[in-house]
Amino acid sequence: MRSSPAELILSNARIVLADRVLPRGSVHLRGGRIADLDDAPSRAASAIDLAGDWLLPGLVEVHTDNLERHVTPRPKVSFPMAGAMRSHDAEIAAAGITTVLDAIGVGDPYGEGFRARDQSVLLQVLDQLEDAGLLRADHLIHVRCELPAPNARELFEPFAGHRRLALVSLMDHTPGQRQWTDIALARAFYTGRKGWSDAQFDREMALAPERQARHAAPNREWFAAFARQHGVALATHDDTTAAHVDEALALGATMSEFPTSIEAARRAKALSLATVAGAPNLVRGGSHSGNVAALSLAREGLLDALSSDYVPGSLLQAAWVLMRDAAHSPAEAVAVVSRRPAEACGLHDRGHIAPGLRADLVRVRELDGAPVAREVWREGHRVC
Repeated sequence: MRSSPAELILSNARIVLADRVLPRGSVHLRGGRIADLDDAPSRAASAIDLAGDWLLPGLVEVHTDNLERHVTPRPKVSFPMAGAMRSHDAEIAAAGITTVLDAIGVGDPYGEGFRARDQSVLLQVLDQLEDAGLLRADHLIHVRCELPAPNARELFEPFAGHRRLALVSLMDHTPGQRQWTDIALARAFYTGRKGWSDAQFDREMALAPERQARHAAPNREWFAAFARQHGVALATHDDTTAAHVDEALALGATMSEFPTSIEAARRAKALSLATVAGAPNLVRGGSHSGNVAALSLAREGLLDALSSDYVPGSLLQAAWVLMRDAAHSPAEAVAVVSRRPAEACGLHDRGHIAPGLRADLVRVRELDGAPVAREVWREGHRVC
């Protein structure tokens, strides 16, 4: 699956660099790294002619629930992790994503579903696929910690200190605040997505405040302390107020994921916390939860990075939306889905095209003004 010559020249492409575009450039790959760049097509007989297509850095995905969708394709249905990961990995690579932080939720206040179970088998599956040379993308782990859940720390334990752990985020999905400020939207989600009855939703709503009061604050402090002690990037989730962002900074967070309001995004920008919004929000034109539109953040200069969240293909598409609707240059738009998310997680060896960096690249052609990933290379190996 992963085979390539020791050296590779990709030529005659619109190469998106960190600060400009080379209209008909070429890039020389050697040993899994970018060896050299040229602003003209290569004359080498072995060069691969990209026929004027775009050449982008491999996309970097910091928060995707896509694996969870493959493991639990229907409510109360489980699929084996190995098969789910193979399908997820193929879908991720086909979307142009060469580095993915698989988001694993730990802790479920309701004791049901994917996030209520031990998912440590994932680590074994990833190692097995990697040893066999069968992973298309580079897979790291983003552990999402549900603070009101009494089992969050227990389920986190297998991931603690693991070499793939790259990000910890702090979440509180208690209805009535943050993402679910609008109770009607929360009810629609839990009855539709989780299959709850209205009566079950009402029962859980009655229990939620006590559960949150008992577990959220101690878990928040514990996970934040763990991230600081082990040098793992820390993010907060669904910040809604300036006070939420102030708390995030005090905890040591460097990212504000999916801020739900302009107020929170402005405060994060003022405090130099990277803001991460959903690419589906941008592509669809609004939030499915009724929160702030990602396009509004982009137009106000408050958007640092995007995440495909629950639709892998939305990440590449979102870069074109930024160019079309938010006056981003190609370099600016591509940075939002590559360099900036990489930097936010401390991955400084990837995310843009420059000599010495990893040869993670995506060939893209436009169809009716929309991008289509045609070929993908990771560390110089073609994987898709």
